[in-house]
Amino acid sequence: MAKRSLEEKPFAPWRERLHEIIFEADTPMGRIVDITLLILIILSVIVVMLESVDKIGIPYHNFFYGLEWFFTIIFTIEYVLRIISVHIKRKYMFSFFGIVDLLAILPTYLSLFVPGSQYLTVVRALRILRIFRILKLAQYLNESRIIVTALRNSLPKITVFLLFVILLVTIFGSIMYLVEGGEGSKFTSIPESIYWAIVTLTTVGYGDISPVTAIGQFLAAVVMILGYAVIAVPTGIVTGELLNPTKEEEEITTQVCRYCSREGHDSDAEYCKYCGEILNVPDDWDTIYKEKKENGDNGNGEK
Repeated sequence: MAKRSLEEKPFAPWRERLHEIIFEADTPMGRIVDITLLILIILSVIVVMLESVDKIGIPYHNFFYGLEWFFTIIFTIEYVLRIISVHIKRKYMFSFFGIVDLLAILPTYLSLFVPGSQYLTVVRALRILRIFRILKLAQYLNESRIIVTALRNSLPKITVFLLFVILLVTIFGSIMYLVEGGEGSKFTSIPESIYWAIVTLTTVGYGDISPVTAIGQFLAAVVMILGYAVIAVPTGIVTGELLNPTKEEEEITTQVCRYCSREGHDSDAEYCKYCGEILNVPDDWDTIYKEKKENGDNGNGEK
């Protein structure tokens, strides 16, 4: 992968500084901005929850309405600044946090056309996941990467197991319909019987549908016992992957690549391990940028 220096792909200094402040928590200003945003996110989620309580939401509707728009405007400005500060905008916009940031502001605007949709703003709670980066809890980031890797490696096995479970509940549901189905029975159709099989196999047991015949009760007992395997097998698969030897993780930082918007870089990394672009802005970048402007470079790699 080719490694390119910042000089080869120049970007206006103020945009580089903006990226450093709004995306990273390694600088005092970046840390202040991120912690402030976290507080606003928590407050906005609390406001949405309180507004749903009639005894509180109705008397203070206008107050909560004003607060909601205040939070939305702040988060909208933040979202726009994030887009401005990255080189490849689509990389951020279609990343996990980019989508979450967009979903955090859309419900309020949508509420102008669809009443009640503002309650969907509770999705903002997902943004609190950034706290692991902001507070430099690198060890938790490393552990989360191990868990994600284990889940990814377990996916094929779990998929096969879930297909087997779907086949199992279809068979048991069909048999139960043949055994219990009839006039006056709650097993009114095969889909209804499959619903019963899923509820029973997962040990949820709502009790809204239950067999009354001896054969049906015996079959229900078999499904209940098999239900323990539904819990045990996926757990065992993931646990096995977690116990597989993994190489020791190096300390990672809160740096986010300004080009591909990926994070999780080692503390001594100079280039992005995903796209090969330079990570750190030189201290004398302002001077370098001015020289390039004087030579006819417009600050975006073009003349």
